[in-house]
Amino acid sequence: MSEAFKKRMYWFAVPALAVYVTFWICPVLLTFYYSLTNSNGFDTQYRYVGFQNYEYLLKDGTLANAMKNTLVYTIGSVIATNVLALALAMGLNAKLRLSGLYRTFAYVPTLFSTIVVGFIWGFIYLPDYGLLAALLNKIGLGGWELNLLGDASTALWATMAVDVWKGFGGTMIIYLAGLQSVPAELEEAGRMDGANGWQLIRRIKLPLLAAAVTINVTLGLINGLKQFDYIYTMTQGGPGKSTRTLMFEMFRMAFAESLFGKAAALGVISFVVISAVTMVFVKLLRSREVSA
Repeated sequence: MSEAFKKRMYWFAVPALAVYVTFWICPVLLTFYYSLTNSNGFDTQYRYVGFQNYEYLLKDGTLANAMKNTLVYTIGSVIATNVLALALAMGLNAKLRLSGLYRTFAYVPTLFSTIVVGFIWGFIYLPDYGLLAALLNKIGLGGWELNLLGDASTALWATMAVDVWKGFGGTMIIYLAGLQSVPAELEEAGRMDGANGWQLIRRIKLPLLAAAVTINVTLGLINGLKQFDYIYTMTQGGPGKSTRTLMFEMFRMAFAESLFGKAAALGVISFVVISAVTMVFVKLLRSREVSA
């Protein structure tokens, strides 16, 4: 391959590079720029205010509340999704009748739009007329008042449960692919050495699933830290401020209160937090990976 041909090949990267710079690099730089202004997002007349927006977020308590809700949501959803998905993958990896059908049923929720899922579960959670209330009536618990989305102590957990329900199927598929790549010889050798089922899982399967764990935990962290859809469709950040995550707070500031500069500052902080948390966890998880 001639040098001239190699140089011409680089031009094929120009369209992709142009799209990347236009739709990623430029918006990130503009967000940081606007975070240093008092822009309302509409008026072209705005001024430079330095780091006042960041100071406001720190002193007002907005950042602390949004960060707390986001971390609780992320940690809870990642743990619940991965535990449920791994347990189901272990069961479906065995030779069961209709296992293919079970896998399909578990994966189907992943195919739905998050907005559609949020609206559907919002109706399911309705305290008087929802499906959950109807089921409670059927089993004789109709007098038990249950307003999961209207109670500040349960609203965040209720939205998190919807996220787990929708996401565990895709996570399960990744674990299932990892389990099916575990060499049968290793399991057989473990049984010959007297290992029971739990020991086979702990000593053989889990170490070899480290790469799958890294993928699933990383995807779960990113999904949790940028969560907006379920909060917007099911609670609107309420009751009070109990379900306001970083992304929802940024949306509310920018479009409900026209505090575009402060929303941009929150976006910059969110970008730094998500990047830092993801990189740290990926590094920690990859250090524990074991190749088959």
